[in-house]
Amino acid sequence: MTKLLLLALVGLGAQLVDGSLGMAYGVTSTTLLLAIGTNPAAASATVHLAEIGTTLVSGFSHWRFGNVDWKVVLKIGVPGAVGAFAGATFLSSISTETAAPLMAVILLVLGLYVFIRFTFQGLPKGQLGKPLRKRFLTPLGLVAGFVDSTGGGGWGPVGTPAILASGRLEPRKTIGSIDTSEFLVAVAASLGFIVGIGSENIDYAWVLALLIGGVIAAPIAAWLVRHIPPRVLGAAVGGLIILTNSRSLLRSDWIDASDTVRYGFYAVIYVAWAAALVYSIKQYRSHRDEDAEILAEADAVSASSGDAPDEKVSTSA
Repeated sequence: MTKLLLLALVGLGAQLVDGSLGMAYGVTSTTLLLAIGTNPAAASATVHLAEIGTTLVSGFSHWRFGNVDWKVVLKIGVPGAVGAFAGATFLSSISTETAAPLMAVILLVLGLYVFIRFTFQGLPKGQLGKPLRKRFLTPLGLVAGFVDSTGGGGWGPVGTPAILASGRLEPRKTIGSIDTSEFLVAVAASLGFIVGIGSENIDYAWVLALLIGGVIAAPIAAWLVRHIPPRVLGAAVGGLIILTNSRSLLRSDWIDASDTVRYGFYAVIYVAWAAALVYSIKQYRSHRDEDAEILAEADAVSASSGDAPDEKVSTSA
């Protein structure tokens, strides 16, 4: 019973972060399951089955708060489902350990870009609101879906920074669209795992515990995204990307840093992250009207390309 309660709390915390920043549910939940001795395929299957429910509630909540671009959801979600099914089916025979450090480097670079871009320059001008092309979203979805199912998480860490770095979709819609499209990925990955390892290897009590925690947190996270200023949200997401992938890189076979070195790096990242958030809040308060104009222009561009404009985002700090 204690273990189930812990899993529910982990599901709640993971979904709160995932729904607010566009990543971390799968990584957090899978890490715990692996730590208590679950084999990789069963751990990833458990998380993805729980995500069917959490992403459905999260997607609905993001839609209700105007955080979803449905064209992006379809363009990235369908290829993401294909990649997730393939990754889940072949997880037992495919190792991603060699590619993990390289992926961490790529994501770290993207994270640094997002972090610096939103912290010091604010919202991108001119690009925001322009449509994201299928030739960009299709391969991104395939890779992100494959990494997500084989690594127990990765849809958000791969998809969120790549879309943010494009400068064409504001942070709240990036997060809302990634979270909503993850429903397709979770369904496809779950089917792949059932085909690959069979349903008897999955503990459905653990699935239910993770699901309950995630469902409780999903609407809260969607509300937070709607009300956090884009500058601050971008800095927060960028910091999380940097921290997550720095940790993966420092613990990889490429570097295998000692505990002292790792903790030193983490301390520097935390300090820089906190300073960036404070600076972003100050900049938002100084450029509130300018940011509102950029968002209004982005809605106008979206409307002209066939998307219905959303309600005006809250400008409360």
